[in-house]
Amino acid sequence: MQIVVTLDCVDTEAQANFWLSALAPLDYRRGFHGPPYLSLVGPAPAPTLLLQHVPEPKQGKNRMHLDLDFGTADLVSEVNRLERLGAARLSEELSEHGFRWIVVADPEGNEFCVFNPPNSTNVAD
Repeated sequence: MQIVVTLDCVDTEAQANFWLSALAPLDYRRGFHGPPYLSLVGPAPAPTLLLQHVPEPKQGKNRMHLDLDFGTADLVSEVNRLERLGAARLSEELSEHGFRWIVVADPEGNEFCVFNPPNSTNVAD
């Protein structure tokens, strides 16, 4: 079985550049590219991120989003890195059931969370 997460976007090239930089610690690379699709592939068993060109910009709240654990407890530093790549911070740090996260949006407004799980052995850098 394979999991592919599809993200609608107006500019697949710009989004690919953002997401490849954002996911750099996870070693993602370009995969299949045949318009209207451009795939970003990580090491197994990481899901493929399939960028799909659509003519309209994002409207409303995502019904599904990515939660990314970069292996650090220092969420603010990771979100600052993503902001330098073009992301926008949408929340301050939130927490529930031991999870800590910050809501962020990619350059086209697609929300995702940078999180740290409960009882994590990740330490602040």
